[in-house]
Amino acid sequence: MDETEVGAAARPRLERTGPTARRRTPPADPSLLPPGPRLPRIVQSIGMMRFRHRWVPWLHARYGEGFTVRLFPSTRNIVLFSEPATVREIFAGDPEVFHAGEANAILGPVMGEHSVLLVDGAEHRRARALLTPAFSGRALRGYADLVTGLARTEVGSWVPGVPFRMLDRMNALTLEVILRVVFGVTDEARLARLRPLVRDLVEVSPLVLLGWAVPRLRRVGMWRRAVENTAALDALLYAEIAERRRSPDLATRSDVLSTLVRVEDHGERLDDAELRDQLVTLLLAGHETTATALAWTLHEVGLDPALRERARAAARSGDDAYLEVLVKEAMRLHPVIPMVVRVLRRPATLGGVDLPAGTTVAASIILAHRRPASHPRPEAFDPARFVGGQPAPNTWIPFGGGVRRCLGASFSLMEAVAVLREVLTAHEVEAVAPEGPRVRNITSVPRDGAHSVVR
Repeated sequence: MDETEVGAAARPRLERTGPTARRRTPPADPSLLPPGPRLPRIVQSIGMMRFRHRWVPWLHARYGEGFTVRLFPSTRNIVLFSEPATVREIFAGDPEVFHAGEANAILGPVMGEHSVLLVDGAEHRRARALLTPAFSGRALRGYADLVTGLARTEVGSWVPGVPFRMLDRMNALTLEVILRVVFGVTDEARLARLRPLVRDLVEVSPLVLLGWAVPRLRRVGMWRRAVENTAALDALLYAEIAERRRSPDLATRSDVLSTLVRVEDHGERLDDAELRDQLVTLLLAGHETTATALAWTLHEVGLDPALRERARAAARSGDDAYLEVLVKEAMRLHPVIPMVVRVLRRPATLGGVDLPAGTTVAASIILAHRRPASHPRPEAFDPARFVGGQPAPNTWIPFGGGVRRCLGASFSLMEAVAVLREVLTAHEVEAVAPEGPRVRNITSVPRDGAHSVVR
């Protein structure tokens, strides 16, 4: 593929999106922001992207609530908060002032300018309204049997006594779920072409995300390969969209793509670019995050024989409520994403701190989930803390909050419970050794892939 062909489909989107192209609000004057480390931006960026689990708590201990981190590119400064009252202020803030789409701009080159995660105001309300029916309670009930069947097939292929990476198997399973539930793809040849492209997109280095801000890098090395991969995935997605529009059974299909192709907004249908962006968003947001949460859950269960037996009893008896608290506790102890961000379009006061327009503010999931006042013994895996009720508001925030709360939250929990039920009914899972986190793409995964053995 020569220079004119590399990313031909993706390049216009790259030029219109990204950390610098999408910034609509001038950055705040750094002198008006709370204190933070004075290290070079590239060092702080590496700390946030690669070592966030130690770096962010250290900064909190050093600077207290509401500290500033300076990130690459050169205009990006983020003020992090974690106290529940301040988190509530961020989530409840006027969406015309607290812009989430602008804050998520680093994802623009991959997800696209129409993504529900990257638009604000009226555009966001429209996108969310169009996507909501696909994740209604009725829709979830229709997806549950498909998830269970795919999980049963996956679990039936595991070989007892042979160590394997649980994260790899959960990624393979949730990818299969998302391709069939969201895309409605059943043709094996097409699935075989999609799987490696999606895996490469998910497993991209954090350096690639930072590199989107430097157009020259897109021509070399890992950045060029990322552009090529995105373009190849785009080609398959646009072909799938075109075929679905012509499908004679479109009216009776229940997958998300078919639902979106049928939907109308004031007499207008979504165009191909809008469909592509929402599909990629659902693919990335609904695939790796759930897979990672499942891998962490099974890793923690696999470390504790007593907990393992309790979990297996719940799976065999159909106690889905207990399986769900296992997932929730794993998501608390091992946040899959580090923070929820907003850009202030106008000055605002958060946690008693006056902040100017242009400030990027964040509710730190890492810090919120380890606050002893919210979660006693925060370093312990203790599902009992979620039994019999919900955590206090704004103390457990893996899905964000407010009008931007993750649309797929209920789907993710439904899928995770269905998978756990099949895994723990069929096998006793043992973790090979304790594992800490490492950053892959924007998510935090088990460092060695959650090495496990089933009996």
